[in-house]
Amino acid sequence: MVERSPLLSFFSHLIMVLGVIIVGFPLYLAFVASTHTPQDIIQVPMPLVPGSNFWETYKAALFGGSGPGSSAPVARMMWISFVSAMVITVGKIAISLLSAFALVYFRFPFKKICFWLIFVTLMLPVEVRIGPTYEVVSTLGMLNSYAGLTIPLIASATATFLFRQFFLTVPDELVEAARIDGAGPMRFFKDVLVPLSKTSIAALFVIQFIYGWNQYLWPLLVTTSEDMYPVVIGIKRMVASGDTGNDWNVVMATALLAMLPPAAVVILMQRWFVKGLVDTEK
Repeated sequence: MVERSPLLSFFSHLIMVLGVIIVGFPLYLAFVASTHTPQDIIQVPMPLVPGSNFWETYKAALFGGSGPGSSAPVARMMWISFVSAMVITVGKIAISLLSAFALVYFRFPFKKICFWLIFVTLMLPVEVRIGPTYEVVSTLGMLNSYAGLTIPLIASATATFLFRQFFLTVPDELVEAARIDGAGPMRFFKDVLVPLSKTSIAALFVIQFIYGWNQYLWPLLVTTSEDMYPVVIGIKRMVASGDTGNDWNVVMATALLAMLPPAAVVILMQRWFVKGLVDTEK
């Protein structure tokens, strides 16, 4: 039993509060900056209390403005990011589940070689694959499209490996029982394996959604039109050269809006996410 000390509790809470302040203070500054005019922000010192320009700033961010950088509406960019993140997430989970199912429960020639070929892709950095992938996407005419943003990113060796390791722990008795009941392979997959994998699926959903939402390098290459900018690229395009030439209040408002969907996913699925990572019943 761990002995509780008032002094130890005080210091542990003090460290936690300091950590929250360190993490939260930049977010507070971004919010404060989003409520002021660009002229107020570049003053020295910068205001540390919210201003009165909140509605004007967020309206300009959501519906587009006329700043020196990109003036694309953030609502459109967030929709593109959301669709891309969902397609990448669902695609990665679906393909990984099916590929892991095939690797564990089917016998076919060169099965081990197929698994190691999938696993070896983890060792290839993105920079090695991004040139040939861009050439293929460009040749197929998928630049500035949802297909170009998502299809090259929906395969995941990591998720395949995790599902394979989980499927290996499923008792053989379940397979035999399903076979005796007359269940085919896909029936066994749908009615047994997928329900057993729901906590792992939830954990991977959170990780892959954030991965898809925060994509920067690949969208930077395949999008050249403002109509197809995801929000991460949009923030970069909003920043023109020089500190005084930018609408920093709109940039900060856009950055805060871009944080809301992934934060909401983490908060809403926190219980499932933690259970999927530490569940001992697997």
